[in-house]
Amino acid sequence: MPDLLLLEDDAALADGLQYSLARSGFAVTPARTLAQARACLAAGRFDLLILDVTLPDGTGFALCEELRRRGSRVPILFLTASDEEVSVIRGLDSGGDDYLTKPFRLGELCSRIRALLRRAGQQAAGPGLLRCGELTIDLYGSRALLRGQPLELTAAEYRLLCLLVRNAGLTVTREAILDELWDGAGSFVDGNTLSVYVRRLREKVEDDPSRPRHLVTVRGFGYQWKEDAP
Repeated sequence: MPDLLLLEDDAALADGLQYSLARSGFAVTPARTLAQARACLAAGRFDLLILDVTLPDGTGFALCEELRRRGSRVPILFLTASDEEVSVIRGLDSGGDDYLTKPFRLGELCSRIRALLRRAGQQAAGPGLLRCGELTIDLYGSRALLRGQPLELTAAEYRLLCLLVRNAGLTVTREAILDELWDGAGSFVDGNTLSVYVRRLREKVEDDPSRPRHLVTVRGFGYQWKEDAP
């Protein structure tokens, strides 16, 4: 049973989430303030943190930054009342892995949690291999296979695919993708070129590129690789 720390100062929401998450198979430790959260973190290990942004004694951003400075890689999901881009970017820049805007559906929260836990626990399927559904990436051979058949990818398409699959289930911002595609020779990839790469990659990995099931656009933020439904 994964251990979650829930930092939320709204008592009614926190109690409801603790009950619902427990029924969904998670062990939840609640905290109402940054001080309480720090005490919980000092006393035990957690598999994932759910952090509210605005708290009586500070912000969830501050705790996230503090943990990342200490080298912690525990997955962090922000709960925010604001879906403004600046708030989302602030959370991701502070070291957060994902965000969810209030109000939200419990099913979506559980899906986000499971995706983060899978990512954190993802181990190579073999030496130098990544697997996600019917897709296999051979990191040593710098090649990708779909249903056992090699994909004809350019270097940029391959790097894009690796980045998205490593972060399967999570939104990767356009800025992060552009940073990844900027090569060692200083070749610049702009937003228009990225759109072309995405379109070409979809033509190679999707059964119906006009209705992608895996490489999906998260409007206003970036792209996400969706895993096959279990």
